Amino acid sequence: MLTQDELASARNRASVYLKSAGIVLTPEETANIEVADFGLSQLETTGLELVVYLNTDRCCAKELVLFPGQTCPEHRHPPVDDDPGKEETFRCRWGEVYLYVEGEPTSNIQAVLPLGREQTYTVFHEVVLKPGEQYTLMPGILHWFQAGPQGAVVSEFSTKSRDECDFFQDPEIQRATQVA
Repeated sequence: MLTQDELASARNRASVYLKSAGIVLTPEETANIEVADFGLSQLETTGLELVVYLNTDRCCAKELVLFPGQTCPEHRHPPVDDDPGKEETFRCRWGEVYLYVEGEPTSNIQAVLPLGREQTYTVFHEVVLKPGEQYTLMPGILHWFQAGPQGAVVSEFSTKSRDECDFFQDPEIQRATQVA
């Protein structure tokens, strides 16, 4: 659970990162930056800040902000009804992001697993994204990602986003952030 002060601080910090990436938001978008702590109350290590521009039945566009070393935990986007699940492309805009997907494990990964949650990470094929680089994930692929030492801003382009349906490897994850 986040306090109102933690929420406001994370939003302000995220808006600075977005400006550093040259991304302009309206005042309303800035005021509504979503802060996801995944119910763990460990925002500095496990969390994500995001702006959703668009999420229709066919497509979605978001900006993802990660503070230095902040991790979006391992998850997949499962099929929903007759939809095969979310296909998404991550494009790094600023900083560096370490993306981990299914495949041959990379020895000596650059990410640092969040303390006490190491057992909830199972895929270690590393893809490093720097500004201008992108990677597309097909539906159902296990993945997780972490910002490099200066943080990162990543644009996400995808099919319909159904965050509430995502399957996280960590059974303690709660997608909806609670604010005190």
